[in-house]
Amino acid sequence: MYLIKKIDAPQNLTALAYGSIKAFILREDLDEETKLTEEFLSSQLGISKSPVREALNSLHTEGLIRIESRRGAYLRRFSVQEVKDLYNLREALEVYAVGAALMSSQVISELRQSTERARKYLKSNNKLSHIEEDTKFHALIAAATGNAELCRVLANVQSQLWLCRRQTYDLSSSTLLDAHQAITEALEKGNRQKAQTTMRNHIDFVRQRLIRFMEHKKVSAAD
Repeated sequence: MYLIKKIDAPQNLTALAYGSIKAFILREDLDEETKLTEEFLSSQLGISKSPVREALNSLHTEGLIRIESRRGAYLRRFSVQEVKDLYNLREALEVYAVGAALMSSQVISELRQSTERARKYLKSNNKLSHIEEDTKFHALIAAATGNAELCRVLANVQSQLWLCRRQTYDLSSSTLLDAHQAITEALEKGNRQKAQTTMRNHIDFVRQRLIRFMEHKKVSAAD
């Protein structure tokens, strides 16, 4: 039985429900057939169904869940083409970000600390924290651009890809540390071109691994 932390604060219940449900579907190892009913979620959160329904609609709009008429809400299923499209968008955003980010000694320090935390999580096989730290690293660079809209769009793309990447963690997790370290060093030296090339290669590596996994899974299911 999955548990979600109850909401105690009497503030904007829809926003609070949205945050709690989003964290739940990203952190728990749910599959695409797990039904996310309003009854279950409202009872877990300790609130009425109305804000839960609105939160589910927002998550559907963001592409994290699918709502099927008369059936309920489920995690979104991604096609190979959808994954390619998301990674193409992510690549464009992140290559731009490393070129436009305003680097300071504090940002460089935060990037190094993030890489070290990711190293610790990898050694302890803490899959969830490792993926979260990967996301934080890229968010730090995006934030350094000062472009709030870029940060918002990238965060949504990362959340969608998270649902796919959980299945391929073992295929790409070991390369993350070297890539993050190389990007940080290039940014520290002011070598934007190298940082952009490294970022592009880093994203492409993960993309190709994920796509091969999805295509193999599709072929296996058809046999």
